[in-house]
Amino acid sequence: MDTSVIHDTPNLSRQIRFHDSDGKIWFEEQRVLLLQLGALAEFRKEQIDTLGLERAKGFFMRLGYSLGKKDAQLALKLAASDDAATLLRTGFNLHALKGMVRIEECTLQLDEDHFYAEYRLHDSYEAEMFRGELGMLDDPVCWSLMGHASAYTSALLGREILFKEVTCRGCGDDQCLFVGRPAEEWDDADIYRGYFSSDRIIEELYELQSQISVLRHKIDSESTLGNFRGQSPAYQQVCKLAHKAAPGKVTVLLLGETGVGKELVARGIHQASERADEPFIAVNCAAIPPDLIESELFGVERGAYTGATQSRAGKFERANGGTIFLDEVIELTPRAQATLLRVLQESELERVGDTATRKIDIRVVAATNESLEQAVEEGRFRADLFYRLNVYPINIPPLRERREDIPLLVEHFMEKYQAFYNKRVAGLSDMAMRAMSNYEWPGNVRELENVIERGLILTEQSEPISAHSLFPTLELDSSQTVSSQGHLVDNNTPEADANNSSDWITEALAECGSMEAIENRVIEHALNQANGNVSEAARALGISRPTLAYRIKKLDQAL
Repeated sequence: MDTSVIHDTPNLSRQIRFHDSDGKIWFEEQRVLLLQLGALAEFRKEQIDTLGLERAKGFFMRLGYSLGKKDAQLALKLAASDDAATLLRTGFNLHALKGMVRIEECTLQLDEDHFYAEYRLHDSYEAEMFRGELGMLDDPVCWSLMGHASAYTSALLGREILFKEVTCRGCGDDQCLFVGRPAEEWDDADIYRGYFSSDRIIEELYELQSQISVLRHKIDSESTLGNFRGQSPAYQQVCKLAHKAAPGKVTVLLLGETGVGKELVARGIHQASERADEPFIAVNCAAIPPDLIESELFGVERGAYTGATQSRAGKFERANGGTIFLDEVIELTPRAQATLLRVLQESELERVGDTATRKIDIRVVAATNESLEQAVEEGRFRADLFYRLNVYPINIPPLRERREDIPLLVEHFMEKYQAFYNKRVAGLSDMAMRAMSNYEWPGNVRELENVIERGLILTEQSEPISAHSLFPTLELDSSQTVSSQGHLVDNNTPEADANNSSDWITEALAECGSMEAIENRVIEHALNQANGNVSEAARALGISRPTLAYRIKKLDQAL
């Protein structure tokens, strides 16, 4: 084949988007960085000094290998043709576009039964590091580029291809030259496979980290609560309150929106108590028909009513010695409320249609997403029962108030559903994670779990989950895109078209008349949206809480 220089394509260049307003650069849906070569050289020197030459080489070859796999996914998505040679050249275009190296194709022999390639590398960033700052070595140094070429080509062709650098400017040669062949044609293929596998030192570090996590869990058990997951201050506060309540028999009332994890907290309280080996019975009071709720909760004797053909213990008797969780307790009928009050006061109950009193030892954890105080005022809930349930309230904040927990929850549900569907994906795209972090989550953790499961189903094996896979209803219209704020919007909306951004500015100036007046209106709007929460309003405005508090004070003085 004649020597040809691989050039960039406009299609690739158009995928780069600079958002200087929030300091981010996007390449398609992946966030990318601009880094100084000198800083990378210093980092590489530190790796060589810390790990040794061979382990550092393996580290950077694995880095290139990982980048190669991701670029292969991107090339398949962006290439105008499914021709293998065109796809290979697209990958080298990506390298040139990123400023890593310029590739010159010397030889490419490609068919179903044969592969052989030679590429000349011009201005390899790795060779420049060693020639300019690190000092030349005895062997080739374009480690990450080698790993990238091997992974990229293998992923596109569906067979293991290994590239070796036969000459390198980083070790004194005149040029950097790559040769690629199927792995079975290299005598030392196993050596290179070893470079692409996790080094033992990494496994040792992971093992140490695992041991440290176990020790920390033993030392500070109050930092976790069963399967209720998080790391935010709000999460830690819930764990602290739950662990304080767990040892005794105090009745706990869990408050919070639908989907925040009230049952998980209830199970965590049970597991942290002395009753952990006894039954935990969860009851959704809203799911039981009103005429059956008493018999379901407290049991029934044979013949108590038509259809009661045998005596049966209720949920409370089955939970004897353990914990019963009453979700949506506000849905209890008046008679059931009266019976529950007696259970809480006297630790005894009577089955429906029975006269015998049964003693029980039970811990009650109740939950509601409505205001029990309001239900008492409206006559829908007994005041004396409310006071008995409200001994130890724990408010579980909605997910939008503990956004720091979102990445941890995403990781947890990804592991869960990848195992359930026996399917592995390459995580979430950077834009997808940003969209999830900015979403308001009205359905809280339960909604997040459903979104992850849906995204996993819609995503092909080994590909990253995109933002549109998480929001499939918006995928119906190809004109929609992801904004710089991580929201899915129409391309023809002002948010998607910067050229229309002047419209609202003109309107604001016409209505308010001055910059100060516009700023005051923006602050008022943010406070209204946050229901007066200054911290939340500050986050929405992208400023610190003290700064916003100062401006509010200044606004009040002006009024």
